[in-house]
Amino acid sequence: MYQFSGKLKTFSIALIIIGALGIAYGFYSAPKNVEEAKEIIAHQASSHGSHGDSHEVTIEEHHSEVSEEAHGHEESKIEAHGSVDAHHENHDDAHAEHVFHQLKNKPWSAIYVALFFFLGISLLTLAFYAAQRVAQAGWSIVLFRVMEAITANLVPTSVIMVVVIITSVLHINHLFPWMADGVFDPASPNYDAVIDGKSWWMNIPGWTIRSIIYLSIWNAYRWFIRRNSIKEDTANDNRKSYKLNYNVSVVFIFLFMLSESMMSWDWIMGLDPHWFSTLFGWYVLASLLVSALTVIAFVTIYLRSKGALPTVNDSHIHDLAKYMFGFSVFWSYLWFAQFMLIWYANIPEETTYFAMRFNEYKLPFLAMVVMNFIFPILLLLNSDFKSIPWFVVIGGLVILGGHYVDIFVMVMPATVGAQWYFGIPEISALLFFLGVFIFTVFSSFAKANPIPKGNPFLQESEHFHYYNIEHRGEGSNDHH
Repeated sequence: MYQFSGKLKTFSIALIIIGALGIAYGFYSAPKNVEEAKEIIAHQASSHGSHGDSHEVTIEEHHSEVSEEAHGHEESKIEAHGSVDAHHENHDDAHAEHVFHQLKNKPWSAIYVALFFFLGISLLTLAFYAAQRVAQAGWSIVLFRVMEAITANLVPTSVIMVVVIITSVLHINHLFPWMADGVFDPASPNYDAVIDGKSWWMNIPGWTIRSIIYLSIWNAYRWFIRRNSIKEDTANDNRKSYKLNYNVSVVFIFLFMLSESMMSWDWIMGLDPHWFSTLFGWYVLASLLVSALTVIAFVTIYLRSKGALPTVNDSHIHDLAKYMFGFSVFWSYLWFAQFMLIWYANIPEETTYFAMRFNEYKLPFLAMVVMNFIFPILLLLNSDFKSIPWFVVIGGLVILGGHYVDIFVMVMPATVGAQWYFGIPEISALLFFLGVFIFTVFSSFAKANPIPKGNPFLQESEHFHYYNIEHRGEGSNDHH
């Protein structure tokens, strides 16, 4: 049995504490009122100059136009000048209020990005695990306890997601613009006809109920399959237990495909309620699946180095790396298909999504493509490299960083706009959820036998290397 070391436990708790303190600082340092937001805007303008200069040019143009129209009429000139000043002041106030809400959103957004990233990794690990059971795959059996341990992180992240859902509904945070007052009221100045047209789906009761249903389905399957997987080890009738796990996994895969797509619409696309993409559910799935496979590889390599997975060999690492490579290509295809079709159609309500990201988030937007496509292709294209653990780790770190940036670029433009930077709240949220992940995963792994002895395909998995690496190129029956 694996023992969760005291050093690793202390390290994870330290990450949680440091992360929590940094998150608290993020909320503390956020502006408390519009006046503080104006000071931040003034500081930004003095630092960069670009926004301030362009703003001044606009005002100068207003002054010039008004002066020409009012030439020779002193009284009307004064009135026009006053009108421009009033307009200028109202514009500044409106802009300051808008920036104030964005900056108030920033710590919430940092938490949301990291939360969605880690919850998504745990969820897609669960889905990949269920797919292995449904496919009756033999190679991955020795990795089942690793995947089950990673899915344990679904529990704390789901609890925190419920908190985010409640705070969103109660307007404590303002991540989802369609939840603002008056959006669905034609008599309100905040009325939005486009969002109102989607009110059959975008409404607080429906959104909340759906969110709870998603989390309930995922956690119910995770609890059931973990319990029954451990029961398999000592079951008198392995066939009956195995068939039950298979049938339940089939049902879960069906429910997962539905709930994952709807979750992507509700939790990510809902941040940009005017925008839509029919590919988006698949796109989010691909991003989280690549991340999940990378984390499975990382945890496997670490536990193997500690002697906790004696039956795992280079062939298993090789196959995980193949999945990482293959789904990186799949993600790239979906990214290009979504981007190219929207760009080519040039429909305003679709192109605004990419226009905002390319104009205000150009560096992370382009870096994400390099990190998630070009780098994995070049690094993992060679088959021999996929069996080298340290090589897989290097590639995996870049892949995880790239897909975190992917989630960052999905969320931040809609919630904080141009007021983004990677600072203390973002780093702290990552550390906090990383600490929770380490503590939960390795605690869970230590509570069960690392080898699923009751699985009927275990022997095939243990001898996987005979016909994959050592006898590569030999006949398919040689391993017998």
